[in-house]
Amino acid sequence: MFRTIKWYFKFMFMLYITYPKLRKAQNLFKNNELDKFYEYSFYQTSNWAMNRIKDSGANINVYGKENIPKDRNVVFISNHQGDFDIAIFMALIPKEKGFVAKIELNKIPILRTWMKYIGCVFIDRKDLKQSLKTINEAISFIKKGHSMVIFPEGTRSKSDTMGEFKAGSFKLATKTNVPIVPVTIDGSYKLKEKNNGFIKPDTVNAVSYTHLRAHET
Repeated sequence: MFRTIKWYFKFMFMLYITYPKLRKAQNLFKNNELDKFYEYSFYQTSNWAMNRIKDSGANINVYGKENIPKDRNVVFISNHQGDFDIAIFMALIPKEKGFVAKIELNKIPILRTWMKYIGCVFIDRKDLKQSLKTINEAISFIKKGHSMVIFPEGTRSKSDTMGEFKAGSFKLATKTNVPIVPVTIDGSYKLKEKNNGFIKPDTVNAVSYTHLRAHET
């Protein structure tokens, strides 16, 4: 119980104390220092995500980092077991990247701004028109040379069973002709979803596989 209370408190508190850093990022953007803006934004969000993982007590094993191309942008396509999947990607997968994220995250102050700064777009799967617009925004971001993460299941499975892939998920790769890096995450649901929202330590394995070209899928 204490770990859970501490985790949720620090989740919000540590977000709010990043506000001065958020202003610094805004100034970099206003001054058109875009390389520094993205580098600074990714550093701050990755650091915040790593601390939330440490607060959970989780043991995260990451394999296959050598399979991620260093010289160009990619589309990461991963299963989605729980909320910690995003933190794992942010903190432990070594590449600057945005996410196609659920619309609910756009309601969290400060967090939504940081997410927008690293190139995240928010999708409402219940609204087809909005979903198509979001996918097009993600495609535009990739075409500018950035990497993107998408969870084709569209929602957390909250278990070790993979859900059905939603239509349109692979358009990010086929419309931009960038490599796909498949990723599997095993055990992240045990940190929160399995426990009805309570935070409990466990082991999570994340594996990046050899990248594919879009036409190979």
